[in-house]
Amino acid sequence: MAEMDDEEFFRWYGAWAPLDPPGLAAVMAGFERPWWIVGGWSVEAFTGVPREHEDVDLSILACDIPAFREHLGDAWTPWSNHGGTLRPLSERFPEVLDVQSQIWLRRSAHDPWEVDLPITPDRDGLWTSKRDPDHVVPLEEATWVAGDGIRYLRPEIAILYKAVLHRPKDDADLAVVWPRLDAPARAWLRDSIARLYPGHPWLGLVGEGSPG
Repeated sequence: MAEMDDEEFFRWYGAWAPLDPPGLAAVMAGFERPWWIVGGWSVEAFTGVPREHEDVDLSILACDIPAFREHLGDAWTPWSNHGGTLRPLSERFPEVLDVQSQIWLRRSAHDPWEVDLPITPDRDGLWTSKRDPDHVVPLEEATWVAGDGIRYLRPEIAILYKAVLHRPKDDADLAVVWPRLDAPARAWLRDSIARLYPGHPWLGLVGEGSPG
């Protein structure tokens, strides 16, 4: 989907009033399958450095989508979003358009969107990277639990996901995350960027001789 400015986006898709992590935790209370936060909020949780947020990015394993629909009940109207194409995620259409796409949540057609859910593909219940299908690990190895009791994507994985977009906000996230990573996480991130994105501009910042 081509990038839209805010005015055009709201005209076609409607407004957003995103939750924050505590608000999301309230929505997910009682959900018996794992869930965690990815994107900018996961960066802020790790670094403690405040940043702007366009939304809150929830994720679950693809195999848990039926349980998620049951958890939402009639309080929410989830929509499958694949590249800007929207379809209700409902009894009539119980399957998402693509397991590597997103689910958007709002309470009704009269209400703003509140949650963006990038689906995480799984392999026999194991967390599987969208960027590197060979990266398959137990969920506990790809996530961590912060002091607020909420599970977040590990920071080095969050930064790898951002490398493909390489927007100014992604550069800023790298700048605050990199100095705070331990040596194994730095090595993993450096090697992953070099393998998946040869010649990426970030390699000059995360190379063997980089400061920090």
